[in-house]
Amino acid sequence: MQGALTHSETLMPHIDTALRMARVKKEELKGIAVSIGPGSFTGLRIGLASAKMMAYAMHIPLVAVPTLEALAHHYVCEGVRLVAMMDAQKGNVYAQEFAWETGTDGLTLREQRALAILPLAEVIASLEGTAKSVLLLGDAMQKKTALALPANVRLAPIHARMPRAACVGLAALARLVRGAVDDPVTAAPLYLRRSEAEVLWEKRHGTEAAQ
Repeated sequence: MQGALTHSETLMPHIDTALRMARVKKEELKGIAVSIGPGSFTGLRIGLASAKMMAYAMHIPLVAVPTLEALAHHYVCEGVRLVAMMDAQKGNVYAQEFAWETGTDGLTLREQRALAILPLAEVIASLEGTAKSVLLLGDAMQKKTALALPANVRLAPIHARMPRAACVGLAALARLVRGAVDDPVTAAPLYLRRSEAEVLWEKRHGTEAAQ
């Protein structure tokens, strides 16, 4: 029996459907935006490979957007520390801090703390007592209801706790305007760590076999 179609089989038809619904022709596209992670290893590979193929075939720019940067585009406002986090399993999170600042080109997103894998409790503790209010973006707190938040820290609304294609598009547009585009040949996912499959392989076959 024919099973359910995989994401790799449905992605391109979904893109065609989205273009038709938006009444946009492929020839009108000015660039291809794609989220590069962190995230699902398989999902990132499929999404990036498709975006690279489209950008290369259509001769238009490819703009690769880190997932946590896209999350920060959920909330465009000065005076707030934006801490984007995604579950990295085993009590850890992918964490990155941003802030919106006014410059010559209007509001611009600035990185305040580099992307890293950290214990969730450590990230929350580091935010206590800061002068500015802190907004937590992403899904890292969904299953951590018992973890108390400092008085100056609050969770973003539910709609701002998951990456959205619209936010990837907004982040990509900002990069495209300033000329920060990527090479369709060399663009790669932002993994930060090895997959569970790679770790298991190394445990079973040894470090030398994994190299």
